Amino acid sequence: METPDYKDMLDAGVHFGHLRSKWNPKMQPYIFAERKGIHIIDLNRTKDCLETAANAARHMARSGKKILFVATKKQARDIVADAARSVNMPYVTDRWLGGMMTNFATIRRSVKKMQNIEKILGDTSLSSVTKKERLTLSREREKLDKVLGGIAGINRLPSALFIVDIHHEHLALAEADNLGIKTIGIVDTNSNPNLVDFPIPANDDASKSIALVTNYIVNAIKEGLEERKAKKSDKDGEEADF
Repeated sequence: METPDYKDMLDAGVHFGHLRSKWNPKMQPYIFAERKGIHIIDLNRTKDCLETAANAARHMARSGKKILFVATKKQARDIVADAARSVNMPYVTDRWLGGMMTNFATIRRSVKKMQNIEKILGDTSLSSVTKKERLTLSREREKLDKVLGGIAGINRLPSALFIVDIHHEHLALAEADNLGIKTIGIVDTNSNPNLVDFPIPANDDASKSIALVTNYIVNAIKEGLEERKAKKSDKDGEEADF
C-alpha cells in the first residue's frame, strides 16, 4: 500500500490549516510555514503520521478488532460512512449521543428497540398493528436508524476510534479517553494533537483532504483483514492436514 505522494496531498489541500488567530500552539511541530495569515501543515509530518496511524489500524484489523469511525461534519459524513461500510466497521455520522460509549448498555437497548421495530414492520401477517401505528413505528425507526444505524452491528465497545476533526468531535474523544480506547484522528492546526494516540496533521474541512486520509486508513484496514483471513485459512489447512 503506497502512501499518498506530495502531489496527491497538495491537490487535496491537505496542507491548508486554519488562520493563525485560531491555532493551537501544540500544533507547532506540525506546521511548516504561514502564508497570508494561514498556517501551512508540514506534509513530511503528515506522511510520517499517516504511515504510523495506518500501521496501527492494520494491526487492529488483523487482530479482529473493531474501529469506530466518527465524522458528524456535513462534508465528511458520506465519505466516512461509505468508507466504514466498505470494511464492515461501525460508524457515527449523524450526531454523537452523549454516553454513546460510556453508557453503552443504554445505547444497546435503543439499538434493540430499533431492531424490534424493524421486525414488527417486516411482519406483513401482523394484523394487530393499525396503519396509523405502522406509520408511527416507521418514523421512529427512521429516527433511530439515522443516529444508531451505523453501530447496530456491534455488541461490545470498539477497540479504537477514527475521528475526523478532534476539535469538533470532542465528546467522542473525551469518552474514548475516559474508557482507555485508542484514537486515530485527523488533527488540524486549531486542535491539540496530544489528545490523540495517533494524530494525523491535515486539513479536516476540505472533503478531498478528508477522503484522502480516510481512504488510506481504510486501505490499511483492508490489508489487515486480508492478512487475518489468510492466517485463518493457513490455520484451517494445517488442522485439516493433521
